[in-house]
Amino acid sequence: MSGVKRRSFLAGTAAVGVAMTAPRTAKAATGIPLTREEHRVVVVGSGFGGGVTALRLAEAGVPVTLLERGIRWQTGPNAETFPHPASPDKRILWHQSNPTLFGRPAIFEPYAGLLETVTGENMTAICAAGVGGGSLVYQGMTLQPEETVFNAHFPEELDYARMDRVHYPRVARMLRVETAPDELISSPNYEAARVFARNATRSGLPVSKIPMPIDWNYALAELRGEMKPSYTNGDGALGVNNGGKHSVDVTYIAAAEATGLVEVETLHQVTDVERAADGRWRVYVDRTDISGKVLENKILTTDALVMAAGSMNTTKLLVRAAKTGRITDLPEELGAGWGTNADRIYIWSDLAENFGATQGGPVVYGSRNWEDPHNAFTVIQASFPPVAFDAHSTVMVGFGVSTDRGRFVYDSVRGEAVLHWPKDGDSAIQQRHIGPAAHRIAAGGLLTDTNAILPSTWHPLGGACMNSVCDLDGRVLGQRGLYVLDGALLPGNSAACNPSMTIAAVAERALENIVKDDVGILF
Repeated sequence: MSGVKRRSFLAGTAAVGVAMTAPRTAKAATGIPLTREEHRVVVVGSGFGGGVTALRLAEAGVPVTLLERGIRWQTGPNAETFPHPASPDKRILWHQSNPTLFGRPAIFEPYAGLLETVTGENMTAICAAGVGGGSLVYQGMTLQPEETVFNAHFPEELDYARMDRVHYPRVARMLRVETAPDELISSPNYEAARVFARNATRSGLPVSKIPMPIDWNYALAELRGEMKPSYTNGDGALGVNNGGKHSVDVTYIAAAEATGLVEVETLHQVTDVERAADGRWRVYVDRTDISGKVLENKILTTDALVMAAGSMNTTKLLVRAAKTGRITDLPEELGAGWGTNADRIYIWSDLAENFGATQGGPVVYGSRNWEDPHNAFTVIQASFPPVAFDAHSTVMVGFGVSTDRGRFVYDSVRGEAVLHWPKDGDSAIQQRHIGPAAHRIAAGGLLTDTNAILPSTWHPLGGACMNSVCDLDGRVLGQRGLYVLDGALLPGNSAACNPSMTIAAVAERALENIVKDDVGILF
């Protein structure tokens, strides 16, 4: 890789021993090789924030090393790359996950799978692993917040008008967002979507199509029998095997790699970060095989470090670095301001309705209730294969704004930061707004709020928030060359939208400024 000097050492040398912590010295003594490398920029994580960062820095001529703990998930017509939700296997679970998945023991052999469950006090967050991050497994909703809702929850200095004119459209172009064609929605497999739209309209709620980063021609080809089902049977809830989904790996990261200045290192799990005596940054990495076995320890030294590992893992790494003295003088608010985006998942059952034994996906319609910026929320219908329900059941998902926040607290016994979430968190938005709207749409059917059984979120946000831990461009306050550009930067919610588009748009805005102001000066 141009601009990168690599020096490798065997474990046990004096130079390596000085840089390693005691546990790593012990590892080295067991024969695991240790490598030291120097890089211009290291980006930790390959989701929306990491993908935007890699591409825009590379376009500015900056070599980037992009670290991803997971694997590449290659897709294409009739591929079997991703696991099937109706019959999950080892590919579903990241090998270091909590052993309980969605409230049940998950017994799989260790694997670098798609999902990590991170359990804290009163909350479980689901995080993605793999090149492309959360874009691999999210349904694909690409929602831009409305201005008044955005300004009620984000710093007005972000300048919504410019983001609306420049940065959100830039993301939409990269992801090639489109709404589902009527030809698809009118097919038998999309009866559940039509029932949702009908009921929401009858109850007086707004209904509109949801923009998605999808080439819908793939779904239409499935209807014609030209491909095995992946969209049209709801199977894409854990990754779309047929392709046609414009996830980060095939958009931002593919474009970044095409510059020749970005090197993506898979199966590289970051275990610690620290500031070196010379002010540069050290990143400690375990290079593993696909089962999680450590093959090599690495220490990467870099001028600029961009944390983009997602809200949970970025925050955990930085809180640990602060509490163990690896990075001193981090802002006091680090670990605070964490929110769930008010996520709710409902099983909607109604014996009077036939939603279809085969329900097409991903999301087609949603109800955007954004008139009140302080109580804004969205409810959508989402189809999954019938794992625990039949043709009389489907899924609704809600999310919105909430003022409830959690905090990461360092547990010295466990040696990691643990999320503390209030037991009644998000209850106000749920009981007064999201829940009542979902019941109106269900129109007498039975709703099971899965969050009441197992509190969880697919949209963890905050922990290193803008205006308290970082500036608006993700620069960590008081830490030259350290950046946060992922969901950890957002203030605990994403203005009644799922967060993907806003994470990417905030990163696009930040990189515009970082390239202008920092490249050539800080790194």
